[in-house]
Amino acid sequence: MAAIEVPQAILDRYKQVCSATVYSAVRNRGANLCFMEDVVCMTPGRRLAARARTLRCLPPRPDLRAEVVIGEHSPEYRAMALCGPGDVLVVDTMRQAYSTVLGDVKLLQLRSRRADGFVTDGAIRDLDVVSGYGFSIFAQRRTPTAREYGDAYQENVDIQCAGVLVRPGDVLVGDDDGVVVVPSHMAEEVIDWVEIHEAAEEYVKEKILAEGCAPGRYYPPTDATKEEMLRLRGRP
Repeated sequence: MAAIEVPQAILDRYKQVCSATVYSAVRNRGANLCFMEDVVCMTPGRRLAARARTLRCLPPRPDLRAEVVIGEHSPEYRAMALCGPGDVLVVDTMRQAYSTVLGDVKLLQLRSRRADGFVTDGAIRDLDVVSGYGFSIFAQRRTPTAREYGDAYQENVDIQCAGVLVRPGDVLVGDDDGVVVVPSHMAEEVIDWVEIHEAAEEYVKEKILAEGCAPGRYYPPTDATKEEMLRLRGRP
């Protein structure tokens, strides 16, 4: 299925909801592997909802390094050049916890492109500096290393990141709970469901507190409960 360029208006709606509810919506639609395990927020409180631009890394070896362009036209710079407002650079480091090909100097390009985020299933280098660049950062951990575990190889291709398929254009939704991948073709359908479901959860919380009953009386909210809520609030 061809990727859909998800508009900024949809991304802005994702910034108002929780990754946990997004996870439920995506999983219920058959994309079970959508949560990036062991990838955590390195910029607490800074939410992410952005289109994926991808970079694939491979294990280092002299013959591979001899084939890959270095300098300003190397794969990591080509990948960052694809990013702009509303985009996030997603890096596949083969789940090597200490692997990184980017630090504060290289990531100046992502800052100058005004990208929304950086996500990797490896590590982040120079976090004290990079956290001031204004974009969200998600990684397994911090590291002082560079290139020992992998080399940048290919940009703008389908990748895995923390065991999750990420295709260029997919929407990554991240907060302090972690990162969820929303396939681009279902982005609008998912956010429609999430917004109603989160409103319904608030509605049943009010009923639970008002009645002093066990949450199980109303939770999880049913379709009937959602219809009741929408009717009382004047929504079709």
